[in-house]
Amino acid sequence: MSETIELTDDTFEDEVLKSNKPVIVDFWAPWCSPCRLVSPVVEELATDYPDKLKVGKLNVDDNSKIASQYGIMSIPSILFFKDGKLVDQVIGAVPKSYLKEKVDKILG
Repeated sequence: MSETIELTDDTFEDEVLKSNKPVIVDFWAPWCSPCRLVSPVVEELATDYPDKLKVGKLNVDDNSKIASQYGIMSIPSILFFKDGKLVDQVIGAVPKSYLKEKVDKILG
């Protein structure tokens, strides 16, 4: 069973951009109600794809450098990275099936 990792401005490069597998990053904040809705769904993806995917969460209140770098204006925002590059993104709370489609496309 895979777990989500807490990302920070300092760990983002090593954990996401230098990862040897695709990474989903959930940009969120504790005060965000839609973020609380999507959080369990994102965590389920870590369990569903334990050896194929890395799943991280980045608190935008505590890590504004990375959020700003990727132009995060609305949360939740879920960004999909492969080979260190941003390949897709979803803004807002969406169903798990929608996120799974994105992941399956990235995994090929």
